[in-house]
Amino acid sequence: MTPGEIRRLYFIIKVFLTYGLDELIPRMRITLPLRLWRRGVFWIPNRHKDAAIGVRLRMAMEQLGPVWIKLGQMLSTRRDLFPPEIADELAILQDRVAPFDGAQAKAQIERSLGGPLETWFDDFDINPLASASIAQVHTATLKENGKAVVIKVIRPDILPVIKADMRLVYRIARWVPRLLPDGRRLRPVEVVRDYEKTLLDELNLLREAANAIQLRRNFDGDRSLYIPEVYSDYCSESMLVMERIYGIPIADVAQLEQHGVNMKLLAERGVQVFFTQVFRDSFFHADMHPGNIFVSYDHPEDPQYIGIDCGIVGSLNKEDKRYLAENFIAFFNRDYRRVAELHVDSGWVPPDTNVEDFEFAIRTVCEPIFEKPLAEISFGHVLLNLFNTARRFNMEVQPQLVLLQKTLLYVEGIGRQLYPQLDLWKTAKPFLEEWIKDQIGLPAIWRAVKDKAPFWAEKLPELPELFYESMRQHKMLQHSVDKLVNDLNTQRTRHHQSRYLFGVGAALLLSGTAVLLNRPDWDFFPALLMAAGVVTWLVGWRKTN
Repeated sequence: MTPGEIRRLYFIIKVFLTYGLDELIPRMRITLPLRLWRRGVFWIPNRHKDAAIGVRLRMAMEQLGPVWIKLGQMLSTRRDLFPPEIADELAILQDRVAPFDGAQAKAQIERSLGGPLETWFDDFDINPLASASIAQVHTATLKENGKAVVIKVIRPDILPVIKADMRLVYRIARWVPRLLPDGRRLRPVEVVRDYEKTLLDELNLLREAANAIQLRRNFDGDRSLYIPEVYSDYCSESMLVMERIYGIPIADVAQLEQHGVNMKLLAERGVQVFFTQVFRDSFFHADMHPGNIFVSYDHPEDPQYIGIDCGIVGSLNKEDKRYLAENFIAFFNRDYRRVAELHVDSGWVPPDTNVEDFEFAIRTVCEPIFEKPLAEISFGHVLLNLFNTARRFNMEVQPQLVLLQKTLLYVEGIGRQLYPQLDLWKTAKPFLEEWIKDQIGLPAIWRAVKDKAPFWAEKLPELPELFYESMRQHKMLQHSVDKLVNDLNTQRTRHHQSRYLFGVGAALLLSGTAVLLNRPDWDFFPALLMAAGVVTWLVGWRKTN
């Protein structure tokens, strides 16, 4: 490790111990060396004994920076895994991270614009509207049209911190295969590389602007999801300007109920929005924690989601999408045999996997979860059980599915808060069945024809020439084949003739020899037979050459 990495690792350990997070280490025999190591080597005391454990955990993640804040954001949605006092504190990390100086933000905006902020904006608020792990947001008004906008600014000097933490995470990932028996199957380096890519992508706000424009176009005219308009002319890598939206935070369940929002429909619509993005568009918002989702004030009986912060998106290729959809359908139908076969066909488990054993293992894990409301199903526990099953069958972690799994966890966490009785499986099943039909039926054939129409239109003028050339090539090929057949037939005829002459010559030689042995006095006749045999044999030999 480099001196810088050692210092960063020491800082991380110091922060954890300063906030007394070693209390989270379970008191088990297996953790005894770790607890002794903490007391014998790291004697740093807890300096926040008066604060609750949730507060200390949140403050430590804030101090450690974006890599840890992102982790806290994801954990905050898993209220089935953490008590409320921890989950509530981690939820603060979604949009209430300690901000940086507003004057510094203004200076950064002016550097991006290349001039005074007042040239393009009015009513700029020096105090941030919200602050998160990567950036913070200020409100303003566009001079050209008077529309209310928000200006998102990247935190200064954040890249070196992210890179330092990621180098440490990479080192840990490389050690995992050596320390754990099934560590190689987890593909930790690939997973970390994908996570690093998503973090670094968030630092480029031009990428976020493009993602938001794409999502907005995908849901244009759709009542289920609204993406604010992006003003591209003002955007740069470190600055994003978009329409200011007004809505109820998705985590504020009390205000949603007070406003008369149809909570059941809202929860079901959230599931539908997720599957629509994944399977219809192959382009999904992969950072759907509660801080990035609002509900429109309009039409509470027909609620509409508002999505912001599109820095992290995911996509699946056609093969993974098809296998995933068929896996979901098979799960919903409890066709565990089909699930096992799909895993083998897709290459997610080795080809020599015993399908019958794998089917039985999946049934053991999944059968208890069906026909229960969402409140009684812990998807986290299901994933843990599936992980243990996968370990038995050498299933490799699929890095391209990690973002999808994280997003599904977010969706489940939000659904649990909105409408605990929501049946995730029954809500998703009709959508997936319709999607599968659309992929394999007449609509799919017609869509393929329409997709290929421009290609065939381009090639149409060339068809006569191509037809003539193919006929010419066919004629030449036919002539070559006929010649080859004739040559083979001639050679076959010569071969048969030579074999016949060889036989006759051999017979004459044997006959002459036999006569000579039996009647030595007939010396002329056997000599004639033998001479005829030699001549016949020589003629046969010439025909073969």
